[in-house]
Amino acid sequence: MVGPILPLRAESIRVARGGKTLLGPLSLEIAGEGVTIVLGPNGSGKTTLLRALHGLERLREGAVRWAVPEPETRSQQAFVFQAPILMRRSVVDSIAYPLLLDGLLRGEARARAADAAEAVGLGGRLALQATDLSGGEKQKLAIARALVRRPQILFLDEPCANLDGRATREIEAILATVREQGTRIVMSTHNVGQARRMADEAVFLFDGRLIDGGKASDFFDTPQTPEARAHLQGDLFP
Repeated sequence: MVGPILPLRAESIRVARGGKTLLGPLSLEIAGEGVTIVLGPNGSGKTTLLRALHGLERLREGAVRWAVPEPETRSQQAFVFQAPILMRRSVVDSIAYPLLLDGLLRGEARARAADAAEAVGLGGRLALQATDLSGGEKQKLAIARALVRRPQILFLDEPCANLDGRATREIEAILATVREQGTRIVMSTHNVGQARRMADEAVFLFDGRLIDGGKASDFFDTPQTPEARAHLQGDLFP
């Protein structure tokens, strides 16, 4: 049984490629409950930060530390990409796949997958091929597949970027339920309105650096940097 894996601490991390620093150095702590929203203009490092926290980026400097040894965290965290990664399988078998990798029997894995599908509104779509779903349904499948292992923390990289208003509202409602059930959420978005609706705390990146953030109400009411103020007002950056 894995104990609580939070807090998560990024300690002076830096990510670089081809001699160019993409992120950092920056330090950050994710603890407690709720939703952390990562904001910033395009190219500010939002995706790179999420990938680094999740262990998908090689760090040039610094370290990401959990409350337990890193190998124990792998089954307790999940990542949803902006563009859903689909498999040539039915909806139920796509969601069940991580459980099969964990060694669960197929019947138990499919039963848990069906429950996860029902929770995101795909209960009537189990037999369909994943590739036949609509855009919003594909993202719901990706979320269900991420949650089927019942992770302690869920990372999402702009999951609503390519969705219309209705699908976005449905995804936000799903994530609100996930939050209420105790899963810690760290999510990037370019949508300031969505950030205001969802965030308990905010992280603002600019040019790969963490330059503003904190409790959501404080950040949105009184941003401390001109870059954050400009972003929240919808202004263009030079």
